Amino acid sequence: MLYKKLKGFPEGFLWGASTSAYQVEGAWDEDGKSPSIIDMYEHPKEYADFKTASDHYHRYKEDIELFAEMGLKAYRFSIAWTRILPNGTGEVNPAGIAHYRDVILECRRHAIEPVVTMYHFDLPYCLEEKGGWGNRETIDAFVEYARMLFDNFGSDVTYWLTINEQNTMILHPGAIGLPKGGSLPSKKELYQQNHHLMLAQARVMKLCHEMCPHGKIGPALNLTAMYAQSCHPQDAIAAHNWEVLRCWNFADVPVFGTYHSLAWQYMQDRGIAPDVRPQDCETLAGARPDFIAMNYYSTATIAASRGDASDLSARAGDQQIMLGEQGVYRAAENSFVSKTKYGWVIDPSGFRYTLRKVYERYHLPILVTENGIGAPDVLEDGAVHDDYRIDFMRQHLQAMQLAITDGVRMLGYCPWAALDLVSTHQGYQKRYGFIYVDRDEFDLKKLERIKKDSFFWYKDVIAKNGAYL
Repeated sequence: MLYKKLKGFPEGFLWGASTSAYQVEGAWDEDGKSPSIIDMYEHPKEYADFKTASDHYHRYKEDIELFAEMGLKAYRFSIAWTRILPNGTGEVNPAGIAHYRDVILECRRHAIEPVVTMYHFDLPYCLEEKGGWGNRETIDAFVEYARMLFDNFGSDVTYWLTINEQNTMILHPGAIGLPKGGSLPSKKELYQQNHHLMLAQARVMKLCHEMCPHGKIGPALNLTAMYAQSCHPQDAIAAHNWEVLRCWNFADVPVFGTYHSLAWQYMQDRGIAPDVRPQDCETLAGARPDFIAMNYYSTATIAASRGDASDLSARAGDQQIMLGEQGVYRAAENSFVSKTKYGWVIDPSGFRYTLRKVYERYHLPILVTENGIGAPDVLEDGAVHDDYRIDFMRQHLQAMQLAITDGVRMLGYCPWAALDLVSTHQGYQKRYGFIYVDRDEFDLKKLERIKKDSFFWYKDVIAKNGAYL
C-alpha cells in the first residue's frame, strides 16, 4: 500500500539498544554469582567464551554514559538469575541486588528507560542438575526469582520482558550450546519444558500486575513472517505450518491462554504433546501481557515437504540450527532478498509484514527488542566504518515507519546490540554493536570502547525522532 503521507514515530518512542547478561557482562564467577547453563555447556572452542565477554559488569557506568551520549531513551538488558539467587532459590545474594540496582539507577540518572529481561537463556546450573525446565519445581523457582526482582526493582523499572526467545530454546535447543556429552532433549521433553515455561511466564505476568501496578510486562519472542516459495497451494500450507509452529504457538499462549489449535494437533499426532494438569489451564488464563516484545532478523521462505530426509537442512553459518521438518515443511531460497556475510536473509519489507501480522493477531503494542546485522567489523586507524549496518537499520526503520502508517502501534526500537558482545556461535568475529569493543577471540587487549560510524548515525536518528530517514 502506498500512502500520500507517512506518519512519524510517536512521541515518547523508546529509541534504544539491547544486550544480554551472559554475552556482555563477563565476571562469570564474581561477587557470589553461581554457574549458569551457559557457563557449563559446551561451545565452539575456536571462539571466545563468556568468562570476560565485554566486561560490562565492571564497565557499565562507562558504557551507559556512552549510551546516553548516543541519545538512547531505553536500554534493554537482562538480569542474571545466578547473581540474584545463586542456588536458584533461597538465599538472596546482596552483591547481585546491589549491582543491578546500580545499573538501573545509572540508567535513570541519564534519563534512559531500563527495559529488563528476566530470563535470557541462562538457567542456574544447580536447577539444571535437578531437571531444569523439565522439572515443575523450576516454575516455582522462577516465580520466586521474579518476586525478588519486582520487590527490589519494581519501583524503578516500568518495562519487563519475561523470557527471551522461548521458541528458539524449544525448537533449536543447540543454539545456546550443548549439554555435557552433547545430548539434546527429545522433542517430547522439549515441549514439556515449553509447557512449564508457559506456566512460569503466566504466573510471573500475574505477579507483576499485582506487585507493580505501574509496570508493563510482555513475552520476548523471535517472530517472523513466512513466505510460500510459490503459489502452489501445498507451499502455502507448508508456510502456514511453520509460521504457526515457530511463532503463533509461542505467542498465543501468553496472550490468549491457550495453545494454537493446529500446533496442538501436531503435537498430539506425533506423541510430543506435554502432560497438562487440570489446574494448568487456569494458570495460563488471564496472564494479560501489556505488549509484545519482538526480535526480528529475517524472514523465511518455505516449500512443501517432500516427506523424506531431504526436508532437513542446516541454517547458513550455524550447524546447530536445522531448518525443515519431515512431513511439515522444507526451507527454500528467496531470489528477491539479499543476505548477510553469514547467510542471514536481509528483508526490511518482511519486517513491515511481520509487524502487521503480529499487531493484527494480538492487538498489543510492539516493542522491537532485537534487530541488527552481524558483521566482521574492522578497526582501521581508530575507526570502524560500518556503512552496511547503517544501511540495514535505515531500511528497517523506514519499513517500521510504513508499519506505523499501516496502523501498527509501536512502543520502541531496541536493536541488537548496544555494544559488541559475544555472538553465541561466532564470538567476536561476528559483531553487532554501535560501539566497538577492542578485543579478539582470546586476546582481551584493553577492551577499549570505540564509537563506530553507526553510533553517530543512530545518535542523529534519535535526535530527530526518526525524521528524514
